Order: sequence, then structure tokens, then C-alpha cells
Amino acid sequence: MEQINYTKCLIIGGGPAGFTSAIYASRANLQPILYEGIQPGGQLTTTTEVENFPGYPDGVSGPQLMEDLRAQARKYGADIRNGEVTGVSFDRRPFTVTIDGTTDITAETVIIATGATARYLGLPDEQKYMGLGVSACATCDGFFYRKKTVAVVGGGDTACEEALYLSTLASKVYLIVRKDHLRASKVMQSRVLDRENITVLFNTNTTGLFGEEFVEGAHLVEFLGTDRERHFDISIDGFFLAIGHKPNTDVFKPYITLDDAGFIVLQGNTQSTNIEGVFAAGDVADPRYRQAVSAAGTGCRAAIDAERYLLEH
Repeated sequence: MEQINYTKCLIIGGGPAGFTSAIYASRANLQPILYEGIQPGGQLTTTTEVENFPGYPDGVSGPQLMEDLRAQARKYGADIRNGEVTGVSFDRRPFTVTIDGTTDITAETVIIATGATARYLGLPDEQKYMGLGVSACATCDGFFYRKKTVAVVGGGDTACEEALYLSTLASKVYLIVRKDHLRASKVMQSRVLDRENITVLFNTNTTGLFGEEFVEGAHLVEFLGTDRERHFDISIDGFFLAIGHKPNTDVFKPYITLDDAGFIVLQGNTQSTNIEGVFAAGDVADPRYRQAVSAAGTGCRAAIDAERYLLEH
């Protein structure tokens, strides 16, 4: 069958936001084309168990949840394809989006749902234990560490928030901070330093993780590169990264208004970007919540916004 390269609605990204957009756009007869990108399924594919997505009382694996959303989108007619967006032209409608540097897709509307990528330290052990004790989302995975010992890496507000949240579940929380101070607000600093089961390790870097199958501990170094340098290990069950997320927006920079961190800026109480007919959904426009269910909700909103835009134009 000949591949059609024109659509009323092009969706870029195959996470909860993208697939939910595809479900709604398909049911609105927009005949959407969805490109899954370099990480089909998004960040949830690195999550072993999801217990906070509605409709799964017994929990579900991240990959299975994404497969269910993908199947539902396909059932209603979404054209789901593999490929990465390598270029866009939003100067005029219909818009042009280039896939893998070779294929041009023209679209009356575009929904950007490319997500955000958690920042990691770059240790090989992070990938080795991904989903086996390593996580970049305390809200997503903290429940699995009730009455256990965990570590959080970072010194800003996000790291302090993660540590405080985990301290209500875990028996002990280490906050690993490479500097001699916290960058978080004074209020957050006070809360962390006053919490009895949080221990802050200042001037400390992580050099590795260890464990037979799951994370059992971390190799640390204090005062790295000085005459006070000291290597030691801590026993932990979970290792949480809280050093920020990078929104996947580089290809859109020439056209789309971004905030200082690179997240897409939305217009008013909608999923609209500064370009009429281009919308955004999910983590790519959400520096605050970054949850699968909230991403799905904005995917719904973006598809409805796109449908209404087409009706009005």
C-alpha cells in the first residue's frame, strides 16, 4: 500500500501524550499520522512497574502500558510509524516536517509530544541498573521503597522535593550533593535539614553502583581531587537522579517559543504554541508534574484544540 504523506494532524512522539492525542484525533476523523521517535513508548519503557496509572488496579509494566495505548490508537485508525523528526518548517500551512532526513510530511496541524529526557550522571552502572534500583522519578517509583534505604542525587529544589517525598516512605534517605551547599530555596533547605531520616552528604560524588541483580549500594567519593579525598560506600536499595530533565525541543527552536530550560511555552489555558496550528502535549511542555497520567490528559487537550482549530480554519 502506498504511504500517504499528508495528514490533517501529525503527532510527533510515542509516549502517553502522543498516543492519547492519536486516540482522540482518530475518533475525530482527523486521520492522524504519529511518528514514535527514537524512544518508542517514551520514558515509561524504562519503568518496570506502574501502579499510579488509572485503570490498572494491579499495576502494569511500563512497556505493557505503552503497548496498550499504542494498540488503542491503532484500533481507531491512527497511522503509527517509526522515524525521527530531523527538521521542521512552520512558516506556513500546511506545515512540513522531515523524517529521518529523507521523507517530508505535510500537515494541517502538528502536535509536539516529544517528551523530556532525564539527565543522568553518565555512569555505566546507571544503565545497568535502570529499572532495577535506578530511577529518575520519585513520585513514580518511590512506593516500591517503603521502609528501605534510598539515595537522591542533586542539590536543587527538585532534589530536595524528591528527598522529602521519599522520606515519607523510606526508612532512610541520603541526599548526595557535589557542592558544599544546597542550591534549593531556603524553605526547602530547612525542611530537608530538619527531617530526621534524611542525611545530606555534601562535597560528595557518585562513582558507581553495585549489587548482584538489583542496586545494593553506591561507591562515593568525598572532596574529590583534594588532599581530603575519601572513598567510601553506602548501602542503598534505590538510587534516584534529580539533576533535571532536558526537553526534546532542539529541532523546534527556530520556530517555537521555549522557556529558559527549553520547555515549550503554551498560550493561555490551551495546548497551543506561539505558532497557530501547532500544539504541544506531555513532558515537553511540563517542567512541573512529569507524570504519565497528566501527559495523557494534555494529549487529549491538544487533540481537541487541533480539531477545533481545523473547524475554525
